[in-house]
Amino acid sequence: MKEKIQSLINEAKAKVEAAKELIEINELKVSFLGKAGAITSLLKGMKDVPQEQRPEIGKYVNQARDTISDIISNKMQELEQKALENKMMKEKIDITIDEVDATRGSLHPCTLVINEIVDIFTGLGFTVGNGPEIELDKFNFQLLNIPKDHPSRDMQDTFYAGEDILLRTQTSAVQARTMINTQPPIKIICPGKVYRPDYDATHSPMFQQIEGLVVDKHITLCDLKGLLDLFAKKLFDSNTKTRFRPSFFPFTEPSVEVDVTCSVCHGKGCRICKGTGWIEILGAGVVNPKVLDSCGIDSTKYSGLAFGLGVERIAMIKYGIPDIRILFENDSRFLKSFK
Repeated sequence: MKEKIQSLINEAKAKVEAAKELIEINELKVSFLGKAGAITSLLKGMKDVPQEQRPEIGKYVNQARDTISDIISNKMQELEQKALENKMMKEKIDITIDEVDATRGSLHPCTLVINEIVDIFTGLGFTVGNGPEIELDKFNFQLLNIPKDHPSRDMQDTFYAGEDILLRTQTSAVQARTMINTQPPIKIICPGKVYRPDYDATHSPMFQQIEGLVVDKHITLCDLKGLLDLFAKKLFDSNTKTRFRPSFFPFTEPSVEVDVTCSVCHGKGCRICKGTGWIEILGAGVVNPKVLDSCGIDSTKYSGLAFGLGVERIAMIKYGIPDIRILFENDSRFLKSFK
């Protein structure tokens, strides 16, 4: 019996020593020490050992079990350590190799324009106002002198989410909210996304506007002219000139379209300005007294000026972009040019 036990220990040593993988060690553990393993078979066979030899043989079997268990455990630790070392070698980072040339991103041209315009107006004492993109008809239209039956609504096709809920068509809604909640003097600009169901080379269903509002005593068209002339010179260059053309907006009276001398040809005429020397950049006017009164501001004491421009249009003019859709395609070749 002792010879059989010793032979089992020698067999276990040889097989464990030859094992190269952890899965082999686990199989050997089951083979020798499992419920149906060799050691268990020896213990079950103790009933056939003479009574007087059982203590000695039992002790020998237990020692064999401990010996084989230690052999297996040591080999398992050895293989686990080797596996860890191999994994660490494979995942090792050589800090001496050359740095990978990762391409750095840049601000989108629309973001560049927004930042520049906001910097210009905040430098002139304006604060930045914000409002919801899902807006009520009351703020988007009615308080701005555009009732439900007003023909000017046809000029602004609208995404409606309900009878009186819509995606705002203009950031003028922020101006209405501000006038409702703030007494003059008011001096704000309102950048943000607006939505209209248009899509072609010069129109997008989602675009960005920046609108401005000043309400105080004795505000006139002259103040508007001076402000926008200064703005154009800061945005383009100091030689830029502005001109006002009569127009119509229900929330301003009088209303004007504002042109600037072409930033490419400086008024001489080119393909960008279609030979005229002028480019339209925004709409503006003196705030209609009806708008002030409907927002709770006494139009006999206060007057105001308002203006609004499309961010994408300014970006197209400044950077010579021919199609507004390019601004939304996010072509990396196009965006790299604005680093």
